[in-house]
Amino acid sequence: MPNPFVLVTPATRGLSLALTRHFLRTTDLPVYATYRQHDAGTVREKMLSSLSNVDPKRLSLIPLDLTSETSIQEAASMLADSLPDDSYLHTGFFAGGMLHPEKQPADIDFAALQETFQINVLSHLLLIKHFGNFLPKTTQHASDQPLAKWVHVSARVGSISDNRRGGWYSYRASKAALNQVIRTFDNHLLMRKSPAICVGVHPGTVKTDLSKEFWNSTPKGQLFEPEYASEKLIDVVGSLEENQRGRVWDYAGKEVPW
Repeated sequence: MPNPFVLVTPATRGLSLALTRHFLRTTDLPVYATYRQHDAGTVREKMLSSLSNVDPKRLSLIPLDLTSETSIQEAASMLADSLPDDSYLHTGFFAGGMLHPEKQPADIDFAALQETFQINVLSHLLLIKHFGNFLPKTTQHASDQPLAKWVHVSARVGSISDNRRGGWYSYRASKAALNQVIRTFDNHLLMRKSPAICVGVHPGTVKTDLSKEFWNSTPKGQLFEPEYASEKLIDVVGSLEENQRGRVWDYAGKEVPW
């Protein structure tokens, strides 16, 4: 009997924490969540806080540092060792993101560039490398089961055709690169005939530390609480079909242009 599970990485704050809690609250699937530089007991307490009727045994925590391939590889090995036989990834959300909002070329800083691309692009590639094998094999997937979903949190500003304002050089470039990663991995899944799709999602402007500088300038009604954004994204991802693969979708289910 196949054993599907959910993975959220990272999962300790903002949107990713809300995603983790939403999966715990609205599904009966095991949820694996990664954390960095925190006490595991404190993380667990935060994730389970006020969630009534949720079996805490469904939540498993795995340490993972997005800046270290060794850590990512060890986390994948830890996950493999903890899974029951015939397990597969039902839904994976890969939410690592970093923003340095340069307004002009003079603001570009080499160290900040490295950090941005490390988190926004390189870590996502390494997660594909080390966690991609957890997606279901054809033999694990019945014809009436929904496709597995491998989901990267991208951003509308990664769109090249929709770039009319400029600025945010490193963030825009890294998210555009991530969108290419999404399409490339989805092509890999398609060629391998895997019963899975890879997509990107744009959550809108979410009220997190990443966007704190822009809360006051965000138009009324367009600054979302993490809980609202996570619910919208999970609903959109859950409804995606095979002909919508390899693209980026926003919180309202609309396609983000390349």
